[in-house]
Amino acid sequence: MKHEQQHRIWKEARQLTLLSIPIVATQLGQICNGFIDVVMVGRLGSAELAGVALGNATYFLFALIGIGILLGVGPMVSQAYGAGKRDPIGRTVRQALWLALTISIPVLLILWNASLPWGLMKQDAATMVLAEGYLQAVMWGFIPFMWFNALRNFVEAIARPLPITIIIVMGILLNVLANYGLMYGNFGLPRLGLVGTGWATCIVHWFMFICITVYVLSQQPYRSYGIFRRLRHPDFSYFRELLRVGLPIGGSIGLEVTLFSATAFLVGTFGAVPIAAHQIAIQCAAIAYMMPLGIGLATSVRVGQSIGREDPVAAALSGYMGIALSLLVMSCTALLFLLAPNTVASVYLDTGNPANIETALQVVSFLGVAAIFQLFDGLQATALGALRGLKDTAIPMMLCFVAYWLIGIPTGVGFGFGLEWGPEGLWWGLVVGLLAAAVMLTYRFFHMMRVQQFT
Repeated sequence: MKHEQQHRIWKEARQLTLLSIPIVATQLGQICNGFIDVVMVGRLGSAELAGVALGNATYFLFALIGIGILLGVGPMVSQAYGAGKRDPIGRTVRQALWLALTISIPVLLILWNASLPWGLMKQDAATMVLAEGYLQAVMWGFIPFMWFNALRNFVEAIARPLPITIIIVMGILLNVLANYGLMYGNFGLPRLGLVGTGWATCIVHWFMFICITVYVLSQQPYRSYGIFRRLRHPDFSYFRELLRVGLPIGGSIGLEVTLFSATAFLVGTFGAVPIAAHQIAIQCAAIAYMMPLGIGLATSVRVGQSIGREDPVAAALSGYMGIALSLLVMSCTALLFLLAPNTVASVYLDTGNPANIETALQVVSFLGVAAIFQLFDGLQATALGALRGLKDTAIPMMLCFVAYWLIGIPTGVGFGFGLEWGPEGLWWGLVVGLLAAAVMLTYRFFHMMRVQQFT
C-alpha cells in the first residue's frame, strides 16, 4: 500500500511538472514581449520610455483583468473533459469568445479616452501625449488578444499546452521584427517611433489569434468540438456560469495588481531613487512570479480534470503537489535574490557607475525583502489555481481583498510611515499581505478538499 501511494505521488509530480513547463514558458514569453518593448523604446529616448511605461501600465491593467475573467474557461472545460462530456466543452468555449468581445467593448472606450483619468492623476502632459498615441495603436489588438486567451485556456484545459508556447515564441520574434521596422523605419516601413511599438504589439496579438484559430480548426481533438462551426449567438446559461466563475478571478488579479500599484505610488513619495529601485526590483519579482503562476494554471487543470472524474483524492493530490512544486521553485528564486542581488541589479544598472550606487543599494535592499515574499506570493498563486480547479473563486477573491487591502496596505503604511522604516517598510507590508493570502487560501483549499472527500 505504501509503495502504491509513493508511486501515485511521483506519477502526479511528473505529470504536473510536464504540464507546468510549457505553461510557465508561455507566461515568461508573454512578459518577455513587454520587456522587449521597454528595451527597444529606450533607444528612442527617456520621454518615449516614460510614454510606453504609462501606456503599457494602462493597457495591461485591463488586459490582466480580462485574462483573469477568461480563466473561468479552464475549470469549466477541464471538469467537463475529466467527466468525458464533449458538448459542454464546445458550448463553454463559444461563450468565452462572446464574453471576450463583451469585455473588450467598454475597455476600448476607456483606452480611447485614457487621457481623462491620466489628467486627474496629474500625469506629465508630454508623457500623456506620447502614451495616448501608443494606446490608440495598441488598443486595436485588444479584442484578438482576449480571443486568443479564451482559446488558449481551452487548449491548456485539456492538458495540451505546448502549441501555445510555440505560438508565443513566434509572437516574440514577430514583435522584435515589427518593432524594428515600425519604430525605426526599417524594411521600407514608415518611422513611427513610440506609436510604432503600439502597432507592432497590435499585429502580434492578431497574429497569435490567427495562429491559434487555425490550429483549433485544423487539429484533433480541438476540431471535433466544432468551436467555430456552431458559433452563432450567446448561450446565456453558459455565459452566466463563465461570469460566475471568471469575474472573481479577474477581481482577484485586479486586487493584486492594484496592491503593487498602490505600493509603487507610496514608494514614489520617498523620492526618485526609491521609485527607480522599486521598478527594477518589482520587475525581477514579476518575472519570477510567472513560474508559480504557470504552475497554478497547470494545477487548476489537474484538479479540474480529477473533479470531473469524481476523484477528489486525486484532486487533493494535484493541489498539494502544485503547492509543493511552487514552493520548491520559488525557494530557488529567493536564494538568487538573497545570495546574488548585485548580479541581479547589474542586469538593469551599470553598478560600476558611481551615479548608480545609491539606486543599486536600494535595489539590493528591496531584493532582500522580495526573497521572502517570493515564497508567499508563489504559495498563494498556486493555492488560487487549485481553488479555480474546484470552481471556487468568489470566496478566494474576498480573502484576497482582506489580505491585500485590509492587512497588507495598512501594515505597509504603518511600517513605512508610522515606524519610519521608509520604502522597505512598504515592502514589508507586501510580505505581510501575501503571507496572509497564502495562509488563508491554502487553508481554504485544504478545507474544500476535506468537504469533497467526505460528501
